[in-house]
Amino acid sequence: MAVYIVAHITITDRETYGKYEQGFMDVFNRYDGRLLSVDENAHVLEGDWSCTRTVLAEFPSKDIALEWYSCTEYQALASFRHQSSTSKIALLEGFPGAPR
Repeated sequence: MAVYIVAHITITDRETYGKYEQGFMDVFNRYDGRLLSVDENAHVLEGDWSCTRTVLAEFPSKDIALEWYSCTEYQALASFRHQSSTSKIALLEGFPGAPR
């Protein structure tokens, strides 16, 4: 079953964050990830949405998503994200029986 990663990111240093972005897709694609949305101008319907970037990604399974997140290559890139932003990231299970 598909799983989704939702990230609320507040970027504080665009130059360093750019180093994260440069290698992201190469590692991400190796784990069959699909970026569904990367938005820096979310249309907020309710509540506080103070992040500067929201990301929605899909993976074929929880195991694959966790393998990607934990892999050495991604963690090396994530160090640039950690230096240049604050994040709230969650892994969400897909809804059983939802059409794909």
